[in-house]
Amino acid sequence: MNNYYTNTVGNRPMIVAHANGDVTGDRIPDYVYLTGIKTADSPFVQNITLHVRDGRTGVITSVALKENVGYNPALFLGDFTGNGVDEILISINTGGSGGIMNYYIYSYAGNKPVLLFDFEAYNNLYQYEVTYLDYYKVSVLSKLNDEKYIIDISLRGMDYLNEIYDRNGKLKQPISGFVNPLSGLYPVDFDGNGVYELLAFQKIAGRYNADSLGFIQNTLGWNRNNFQLQNQYLAIFG
Repeated sequence: MNNYYTNTVGNRPMIVAHANGDVTGDRIPDYVYLTGIKTADSPFVQNITLHVRDGRTGVITSVALKENVGYNPALFLGDFTGNGVDEILISINTGGSGGIMNYYIYSYAGNKPVLLFDFEAYNNLYQYEVTYLDYYKVSVLSKLNDEKYIIDISLRGMDYLNEIYDRNGKLKQPISGFVNPLSGLYPVDFDGNGVYELLAFQKIAGRYNADSLGFIQNTLGWNRNNFQLQNQYLAIFG
């Protein structure tokens, strides 16, 4: 499943990533690849498009991605649904300061592309509230599952804390943070049964994006027709 990047640039689409595996379900390896229009002296790619060449018939079918620009597009093939057929995970770096990534997962069983995971739908569903509290605490509320986490920021340094709290540990004014969209989506076979789950990362930020407080880590598993939340963790920076 190695990726490669062409050195040729211009207005013609070039192959920017490729992989081999059975994605159609006939047990014959297919050729899966992404094309795009590259920018000179840059990893920036436009018009990123998914293609599958059927290993049995040689027929090529294509899917135009909804968000089709970014950096270093990549492919991963693996079984996410438990049907014994590889699905296609596409990752594209947006190039933003928050390390935000765009992800799609497609099923191609029977040569019919079906979108199983859309990063925009995920980001819209997994919403959070980040609120600074008195006495050097920050509350993180995950709205989807109504779970609340408390981060202790008392060791962040006095310069940082004195901007936010008075000498008695009370907030000088209300402050809200935020949680970024997806910055990582990793295939992991947690239970070793040959079916991949997804490990999703979203950065928790305080007053500004560089004010990093930790990460929300969600594990997702396929359940009949969508990916559902299995476990949720909050990881803090040491």
